[in-house]
Amino acid sequence: AVLILAGQDFAQPIQLMPGHFAAMACALLWSGYSILSRRLGDVPTDAVGGFCGLTALLALLAHLVFEDTIWPQDSWQWLAVAGLGLGPVGLAFFCWDHGVKRGHIQALGASSYAAPLLSTLVLILFGFAGLTWAVAAACLLITGGAVLASIDLLRASKR
Repeated sequence: AVLILAGQDFAQPIQLMPGHFAAMACALLWSGYSILSRRLGDVPTDAVGGFCGLTALLALLAHLVFEDTIWPQDSWQWLAVAGLGLGPVGLAFFCWDHGVKRGHIQALGASSYAAPLLSTLVLILFGFAGLTWAVAAACLLITGGAVLASIDLLRASKR
């Protein structure tokens, strides 16, 4: 957050505030969902399909109210939509639910730090982003956060 605020967009905080608030709301909703899912471990992972369906319905309503519809223009774009639905927006939710309910929650949380790091590195690798000092610092902070979050695991493995 410090790197974002110190960047070039710092002079335009009002324009960025809705996005920042939406990101904060998503973080709170996701963490709340994860905690609730852990506590309600008896609810089968299959219920995630219902949650995804309800979320899709709410997203459709929000889309119809706030956005213009733009359909994919070719088969590659349709393939990308299907790939997102099956992978990171589909199967990933089932895996997360299973991991939260039956896995090592601390290891799962620490490994989740890798997602933004890996996606940023892929963007840099394919030329869609540049490696800047801010990106390098963010990568170090993400790695540091993952190490800090898993410090108990590291200590336990040495025993």
